[in-house]
Amino acid sequence: MATRHPLRQTWTAVRAVLVLTVVLGLGYTAIITAIGQVVMPSQANGALLRGVDGEVVGSALIGQSFTDADGNALPEWFQSRPSAAGDGYDGSASSGSNLGPENEDLVAAIEDRRAAIAELEGVDPAVVPADALTASSSGLDPHISPEYAAIQVARVAEARGLEVAQVEELVAAATTPADLGVAGRPVVNVLQLNLALAELDAG
Repeated sequence: MATRHPLRQTWTAVRAVLVLTVVLGLGYTAIITAIGQVVMPSQANGALLRGVDGEVVGSALIGQSFTDADGNALPEWFQSRPSAAGDGYDGSASSGSNLGPENEDLVAAIEDRRAAIAELEGVDPAVVPADALTASSSGLDPHISPEYAAIQVARVAEARGLEVAQVEELVAAATTPADLGVAGRPVVNVLQLNLALAELDAG
């Protein structure tokens, strides 16, 4: 039986690698990218959100902080949930705190946040929802619960001189229901909600 020459086998392997690289590495990627741009252009480009001046201010997929330089909540804006990613919502350091529910530091941080939020919003500490007290596993969650948004409405309305009902309408518009009405839970996108407030200022 004749044996193939080693160089011929090597050339066959090299050609296969080149063909597969072009077809799967470049062609497949280009096709999927093109489909994404046609079918879901916003998601394919990172769900970028623009401010009233047309400049990109963030992504609907990544949360932001709405605090002053000292980390104090700005009363005219809805507040996001806490973040343990870097200095807060750092996409290059995405992670949770990795602290267990009985960790003394985590328990103390939660109680401090509960007291601070209750004072800021003028509510009973018992009604402060869990997402206001704990970071998400990624540290980048752009959403809060409708319950957390609800306890912030009066404060934002007062700071902006708006009617409570008007702010509640903005919250409702920024709320995404559970998938198919049953999977997950309703959530409020904080950046989208705050952009809606900014548009009122501009109008």
